[in-house]
Amino acid sequence: MRGKFLKVAVAATATAMLATACSGGGDSESSESTGKSGGELRVYASEPAFLLPSAGDDEPSLYVIRQLYRGLVKYNAETGAPENDIAESIDSQDQKTWTIKLKDGYTFDNGEKVNADSFIRSWNFAAYGPNAQNNAYFMKRIAGIKEVSSEDPDGEGPQKAPEPKAKELSGLKKVDDLTFTVELSEPFSGFPTIIGYPGFFPMAEACIADHEKCNETPIGNGPYKIEGSWQHNVGITVVRSDSWKGEPGKPDKINYRIFADVDSGYAAFQAGELDVMYTLPPARFKEAKQTYGDRLYEQPGDSLTYVGMPLYVDAFKEKKIRQAISLSIDRQSIIDAVFDGRFTPATGYVAPSFQGARENICQYCKKDVEKAKQLLQEAGGWKGGKLTLWANAGAGHDAWLQAVGDQIKAALGIDYELKVNLQFAEYLETADNRKFTGPFRLGWGPDYPFLETYLSPLYSTGADSNNSTFSNPEFDALLAQGDAADSVEAAIPFYQKAEDILVEELPVIPMWWGKVGAVYSENVDKFVWNSVADADYGQTSLKQN
Repeated sequence: MRGKFLKVAVAATATAMLATACSGGGDSESSESTGKSGGELRVYASEPAFLLPSAGDDEPSLYVIRQLYRGLVKYNAETGAPENDIAESIDSQDQKTWTIKLKDGYTFDNGEKVNADSFIRSWNFAAYGPNAQNNAYFMKRIAGIKEVSSEDPDGEGPQKAPEPKAKELSGLKKVDDLTFTVELSEPFSGFPTIIGYPGFFPMAEACIADHEKCNETPIGNGPYKIEGSWQHNVGITVVRSDSWKGEPGKPDKINYRIFADVDSGYAAFQAGELDVMYTLPPARFKEAKQTYGDRLYEQPGDSLTYVGMPLYVDAFKEKKIRQAISLSIDRQSIIDAVFDGRFTPATGYVAPSFQGARENICQYCKKDVEKAKQLLQEAGGWKGGKLTLWANAGAGHDAWLQAVGDQIKAALGIDYELKVNLQFAEYLETADNRKFTGPFRLGWGPDYPFLETYLSPLYSTGADSNNSTFSNPEFDALLAQGDAADSVEAAIPFYQKAEDILVEELPVIPMWWGKVGAVYSENVDKFVWNSVADADYGQTSLKQN
């Protein structure tokens, strides 16, 4: 791993950030097999929330954005290590000021050059508060972030937030057409790793000028470009881009077919209408494994399913209430009954495969009814009426969420109801607007191969994905100490202490670590799974006649 304050080349980073490597998939071929080019790949999709890199932070959005756009680094399919993509080099003497040199010859679909300006304007657009971009959070370490942001004085009240003091980040400086520097507020050893996240992708000047139009008809710079425009709730089709100078995509065309629920998607797959499903209905997994055999790709996953606590609702502000609810849940019994034992109960907040992860650190993550009743009594009893359990529609969450409700009711005598009628985009909007009235289902997977990805985006004060609205000054301070550590290894103890706060406060209740279960058709020659970005449609090849 990196030494202290040494000049760093990005290709050398993150090789040990994942404690174990995740392998690529596909028939019996190695992941280094080139695969065949051509054909139309038909894939299962849910309705994305956005197709702008600065706004898209949900799984359906990222699956499309990663093919339409490309950034400074990409993640190795097997190890998760960042590798130069559009960047020629990413260097620093002190881990605070970074010099980024770009490869020449890359363009957007409209002919604009991918240059230093394209990254600077994209990051400035994302960071500028009035633009209200979901990925503004990822710019938080760049110098000048406070000046381009402003705090709403009354939350959702009638008062408007004041205009920020500046429109551009002071930490971004153009050196020449292909070189720019990034000054961070504090040294951060993980910087070359996090900038592979799509929020750091460049955007064309035409996109900034009319971002609403660009959201419907993206102007990308990646291996694929959109055909026509986004057909909401129907599909998105992308075709191989002739202007892309990097490694070309394998399929000529990728057809994202949008389904309202995973069961109808699986029915379409069974009928031969799809070539890849990156997920499966929980109740159909055993059947799929028997039916499709080697064409069902499976491996331990690093995605956390959790039940969030809406701390903005009075009934959930006392941590002993949250602890009691968590102690009333038998995770393994739900996994066995609903998921055929496939998943692993979560006893912490960081995936077991990540460097710095620890097992069995959450004392409230194993069922203990007597302790749950005691804590509930100490908290003054439950005063929140019928418990509403929330999940998005169409993804198979009903069965396990009902089991959670049954267990809470049996242990604590709290009656419940399910609220599972919102499609994912609307569900995320409900989360963003702090409209959950009770515990809510969400999941989290790593945005980049670095321990911090499980902590800061979800629980730091004001983070966009902090749907529980958790805020703890000591937690924030520990994250800042970890960020400023001399190396990734030196940062880990600070992040672990921050995680210790989470397992006591329980802003969300960890449920389980998933297991990747994707299925592909006989039309597929080689299926590729990326350990960070999940199913890689651009490198999945089809059989050719």
